[in-house]
Amino acid sequence: MGTLYLVRHGQASFGAADYDNLSELGQRQSLRLGSYLRERGIGFDAVLTGSLKRHMQTYAGIREGAGLDMAPLVWPGLNEYDSAAVIEAIHPLPLEKPDTPDKYRAHFRLLRDALTQWMNGVTSPKGMPNYREFCKGVTSALDHVRGLQGNVLLVSSGGPISTAVGHVLGTTPETTIELNLRIRNTAVTEFSFTPKRHMLLTFNVLPHLDGPKHQSWVSYA
Repeated sequence: MGTLYLVRHGQASFGAADYDNLSELGQRQSLRLGSYLRERGIGFDAVLTGSLKRHMQTYAGIREGAGLDMAPLVWPGLNEYDSAAVIEAIHPLPLEKPDTPDKYRAHFRLLRDALTQWMNGVTSPKGMPNYREFCKGVTSALDHVRGLQGNVLLVSSGGPISTAVGHVLGTTPETTIELNLRIRNTAVTEFSFTPKRHMLLTFNVLPHLDGPKHQSWVSYA
């Protein structure tokens, strides 16, 4: 039996021209998670990441904070869906920059609706696989992990992590979307695994940011 630690990337650059970069806070979150793992004596026998910059940057921070000396296995199936393409499939007009709380909430209401249609096969976002193929990218990584032993670190995004949880628990697409939109930056989700299956232990926890010192470091985007 082993333990799989699924980590969402640190805060990225929401609303910027290039979202796929960690913000300064995202870098601090990643380094802090690595330091926490080192303090707890948690090491890893294997590491998987998606191929996005924010995945690589998050692992770099964890690696530095934890003092790890391990190159990751890059698994493109762990990459996030293209949220802009998902939204454009139901709202082809340009969106205003989400720079106010109301616009931020409106953006995520639209994303929730767009994800529901994509996951149920109603839309085909430009340049993206259908949802069944997206799921295969995630479950192929889970299949690979079941052939390993010990502690495994997986750094990805909210979409793949919620898809993994949904796969293990057998949730509906609608429930998977709600899980997705609640996963916090650098949050840890744990599975125990055997060669035959994965079992959920924890979901969306932030032990490294617990307490008033790091309360302002908690973020979602």
